[in-house]
Amino acid sequence: MGTPKQQTREQQQPQTPKVKNTMINGSPTDDDKEEELAESALALFRAKEEEIERKKMEVRDRVQAYMGRVEEATRRLADIREELDALIDPMRKEVAILRKKVDTVSRELKPLGQTCQRKEREYKESLEAFNDKNKEKAQLVTKLMELVSESERLRMKKLEELSKNIETLH
Repeated sequence: MGTPKQQTREQQQPQTPKVKNTMINGSPTDDDKEEELAESALALFRAKEEEIERKKMEVRDRVQAYMGRVEEATRRLADIREELDALIDPMRKEVAILRKKVDTVSRELKPLGQTCQRKEREYKESLEAFNDKNKEKAQLVTKLMELVSESERLRMKKLEELSKNIETLH
């Protein structure tokens, strides 16, 4: 029995009625030889077709087996990927949470940094104004001391003059 394709091919080929030619002088006639050649060519053709079909089925079976191995390897790789994702996923979540916290703190730090810089500027300006006023005060105190000293000297001089005047009166 052949495959369904072979059976349909055999059915499609016209069936020639086999008529036996008479032998002339005990040897087959030309028609007999042609018929034998045609039958052997047909048998050879059918044998080749069967061999081709058999090889085709073998190749198909090998391809199916290979595809089964490929599908199994694909399933194993998918399982490995899932396991890998399961290992990586918790770390990703933790990293994402920490990054979010870092971003939040960074956003909070920005205005605080600006406030700090503003207050540092204000402090430096206030310190500079304080130092300037201290210098001015020191200069004023120095001038005051000079004036007080000069005033005392003048008063002492006046007192001495008055004292001399009183002595001259006596």
